[in-house]
Amino acid sequence: MHTDAHHDTRALATTSRQLPQAPHARNPGMGLDLDWVASVQANTSAIERRAATLPGRRSVKKDYQAAWLCKAISLIDLTTLSGDDTAGRVQRLCAKARQPVRADLLAALGLTGLTTGAVCVYHEMVDTAVRALEGTNIPVAAVSTGFPAGLSPYKLRIAEIGESVRAGAQEIDIVISRRHVLTQNWQALYDETREMRAACGAAHMKTILATGELGTLRNVARASLVCMMAGADFIKTSTGKESVNATLPVSLTMIRAIRDYQTATGFKVGYKPAGGISKAKDALVYLSLMKDELGHPWLQPDLFRFGASSLLGDIERQLEHHVTGRYSAANRHPMA
Repeated sequence: MHTDAHHDTRALATTSRQLPQAPHARNPGMGLDLDWVASVQANTSAIERRAATLPGRRSVKKDYQAAWLCKAISLIDLTTLSGDDTAGRVQRLCAKARQPVRADLLAALGLTGLTTGAVCVYHEMVDTAVRALEGTNIPVAAVSTGFPAGLSPYKLRIAEIGESVRAGAQEIDIVISRRHVLTQNWQALYDETREMRAACGAAHMKTILATGELGTLRNVARASLVCMMAGADFIKTSTGKESVNATLPVSLTMIRAIRDYQTATGFKVGYKPAGGISKAKDALVYLSLMKDELGHPWLQPDLFRFGASSLLGDIERQLEHHVTGRYSAANRHPMA
């Protein structure tokens, strides 16, 4: 992460509230190009070697680190996807999204207006979240299409998208049918994803690949490309419910697919790693990876998000250390 490319904390911690949500042309998709899909390969050993070097390749300290951590906050989809979610929990989470860092720490950092990138909930909680976020530019994202397995009846999956959009969700996180990838049925994957994109309408669609269940990095690369051809606005690693979620080799594979798609079509597609990213130092690695591979546009919330909840608590704790020189107990930075 090159420090000469950055300025002060205030400049780097630009939030979703201060940014247009889509300064680039939305990916319209394209016809399914099976020859292109078949040509995609993934050199697993090379990808793993490159990924293994990432945590030690960039180092930022002091004010620069604080600035990058504030940037990471503005990219978080603050998430609760539990069976015991209640309206009260979602309202508290939305309050945290509106003010993710304690006021005294923000004042010490010279920041105002910092929010998370979005709040992500089940459909049942969309209306509650929309009401709790009134007066902000923080979008509500709804997981949909039979999340997390994607095995409910197809018509119900499509209908669920429409219900969430009508309830006020501005972003829809859909899950693909993994079996289409495992059986190499790219036409079926394309057709389903294309119809889901149409059902989203103006709401942006994040396509969850559930990469931990796809078997190989080549499958990940090909599935990424097919979903982008079908019009995905984002491709996302995981539901957070798989045994293996976001990893650096998977991320590098998906990011390279995004780069290839942009080179061929001119359209930018966003990226969202989700599941297992809980430490501030991990967020810094992902930010450096995005900057190195895709450039500055992918350090904005319209093209990059973290799917996380506990990550925010660790970042806030690191910011307190930056301000005071002391680490505080986790309970001083409650999630909600």
